[in-house]
Amino acid sequence: MPGSRSDMPPSSADKIGATDLDKVDARAITAEEYEEIPELTDAMMVRAVPGDGLELLKRCRGQLRVDQPKRQITLRLDADVIDTMRARGLG
Repeated sequence: MPGSRSDMPPSSADKIGATDLDKVDARAITAEEYEEIPELTDAMMVRAVPGDGLELLKRCRGQLRVDQPKRQITLRLDADVIDTMRARGLG
C-alpha cells in the first residue's frame, strides 16, 4: 500500500478529456483493415445524429430510470436455508 497520495499512480479521472488522437493519427491503416469497415448505408445515415457524443454520454450515465424501480429490503433467513439456496446456485 502506498505511503502517501503522491506515491499513488494517477487515476483515470485525472485524464478526463485527454485523448490519444495523436497516437491514432500516427498509425497507418492497412488495406486489409479497410476491408473490415462496413459500408455506410442510407439507413445508417438516417439514424446518425451529428455531435461529439457528449450528449449521449450524459444520457447513459448511471442506471436507467424506470416507472416502478426495485426496492431494496433486508431478509433474515436461517443458515440452513441460505446454505441450501447456495448449494442449488440460487443465492
